[in-house]
Amino acid sequence: MSRAKRKMDHINYALSTGQCRATWLDCVRFVHQALPGIGVADVSLEPETGDLQLKSPVFINAMTGGGGSETLQLNAMLARAAKETGIAMAVGSQMAALKDKDERESYSIVRKENPQGIIFGNLGSEATVKQAIEAVEMIGADALQIHLNVVQELTMPEGDRQFQGALERIGMIAEALDVPVIIKETGFGISQETAEALDKTQVAAIDASGFGGTNFASIENERRKRKLAYFEDWGIPTAAAIVECREGFSRTVLASGGLQNAGDVIRAFRLGADAAGIAGSFLKHAVSLGETGLIEEIHGLHEDLRMLMTALGAQTIEEIRSTPAVINGELLAHLQQRGLETKHFAVPLKN
Repeated sequence: MSRAKRKMDHINYALSTGQCRATWLDCVRFVHQALPGIGVADVSLEPETGDLQLKSPVFINAMTGGGGSETLQLNAMLARAAKETGIAMAVGSQMAALKDKDERESYSIVRKENPQGIIFGNLGSEATVKQAIEAVEMIGADALQIHLNVVQELTMPEGDRQFQGALERIGMIAEALDVPVIIKETGFGISQETAEALDKTQVAAIDASGFGGTNFASIENERRKRKLAYFEDWGIPTAAAIVECREGFSRTVLASGGLQNAGDVIRAFRLGADAAGIAGSFLKHAVSLGETGLIEEIHGLHEDLRMLMTALGAQTIEEIRSTPAVINGELLAHLQQRGLETKHFAVPLKN
């Protein structure tokens, strides 16, 4: 099977199978503030994201690239929507374009359509320093995502089976590049232990990318004769992964994995995320509503975030963490068994 055909299969399966809604974000319930003391005009959506310098707390996360003319058109649409709404955008893995120059246009189109925007490149953890530099130059990337996808590779019929040396390669790339490096999972979550290991490198940010959104084990199983069903419910749900990352990493933490609306995003911020990436929901909006509809959805998401922050009395993303929220259900059980403190969510420390 060609790489382009496999990329289109990924997109089509993602659209048809949907998201499993197992993020545990519904286990977070805010304590209502009847006297918030602010108005909608007082709210600032600009997040604190260190070297990433994001202007919006949400961005279009990696999903497409290397699928020929179809993904080129989709990437062009996403780039125009990102430009219109002022949000960052990540491309899908650029390894296809490093191996086949004919695939490059499906990535470089993003920079052509959005010349001044914030764009993230993307490679797998098997990449070399040379490949990372080339990927950044290919699209004039403002940062480089390196994705960790062990479970996806194991489920993929033609996937990798050896994963030695990834942390060392990540460290070398983070030291060599002139742009920030972001480490992300592909929907199975990053644990506190992994976050702590990454914290010892020069990586600028990690994306928790938890379980509960697009399930790449399910997608790859559709392409297998003998399915590896045990991987389809494997991973750390998004809500728990955010807390684990925040506990283990001292710099910027991003949230992704099944975020579908402003309520999900605001809960992710309360759990410790500095910004949030959305892929599956934006992809569906793009395909079903077109470019104008996607732009309206993103503007609506920004408006909803302002409404929610006003109700919480939070003028900034950072202030959301001082808003009391009760943790319950499976998320509470997970955090307690992992030895992670939970009381501060319901009774935040006062500055």
